[in-house]
Amino acid sequence: MARAATTADVFNAVAESRRREILDLLAVGERPVQELVDALGVAQPQVSKHLRVLRDVGLVDVRDAGRRRLYRVNAPALKPVHDWVKSFERLWEQRFEQLDAVLDELKQEDRDAQQ
Repeated sequence: MARAATTADVFNAVAESRRREILDLLAVGERPVQELVDALGVAQPQVSKHLRVLRDVGLVDVRDAGRRRLYRVNAPALKPVHDWVKSFERLWEQRFEQLDAVLDELKQEDRDAQQ
């Protein structure tokens, strides 16, 4: 049985750190491949491969500008990732509240010890 593609959806595509770096760079604005290559310090074929994966899942759009191809983030395609991460927001808030309580206790103990 053939193995399923690991880049078939948005979640799998952003699971790779280099692709997240590319999305970070494109979040600032559209860029040609060469700028991405220079910023990432990797070979052009590797960047192109990652861009293809990002295009295939709809996270990146491309447009021709003369002889150059400019890539940009398709932000609405990131909504499933945003929605999933947002579901953990309350958990994080609770953990930070617990951490704040512990830190307050430690500060109080330190004040009491200094008196």
